[in-house]
Amino acid sequence: MRHLLLVTSILTLSSLAVSQSNQSDSQTLRALLEEVRLLRQDLHTTTVAAQRVQIALYRLQIQDAAVAHAAGLVEEAHRKLADLTAQHKDLVMEKERIEHERDQTLDLQLRRQIDEERLPRLKSSLEQIAHDEQQQHVRTNHAEGQLQAEKIKLDALHSLLDQLDQALENVGHRTASTVSPGR
Repeated sequence: MRHLLLVTSILTLSSLAVSQSNQSDSQTLRALLEEVRLLRQDLHTTTVAAQRVQIALYRLQIQDAAVAHAAGLVEEAHRKLADLTAQHKDLVMEKERIEHERDQTLDLQLRRQIDEERLPRLKSSLEQIAHDEQQQHVRTNHAEGQLQAEKIKLDALHSLLDQLDQALENVGHRTASTVSPGR
């Protein structure tokens, strides 16, 4: 009987030990599976974010070129406007000089030539330059508007990259905090 009691006790203890071991193994497996799921999710998130970062960087590169091109157009428009303004100023000075010459001359033929030929040509040139300046102002304003629009797009891409960087940082922190306590 003692033997039977001893065998029963051993079997009971061993079944309890196996039961606890199975339960502990089951919890460990569940924890490992959950950690693998989280790692797969983080890997997927990181992969998608990395792809989006690559796309955003490509778009940023293209947008950077668009901003540089627009800035070049603005610079060119300002240069042309400055040239037209200088030409206009030169023509005004030339007109004043010729009018002064006309007023100072006693030669009636020269005076008539100035009034009938030179001044009308200068006035026509002044009108054309004034018209060209006005058109160049419109082009300059348009180019500046385009540059501003391209800069806004560039700023939006920088903002998107900042958001993606933050998302990747958050994934990194979450992964680190998930892995650390379990170890």
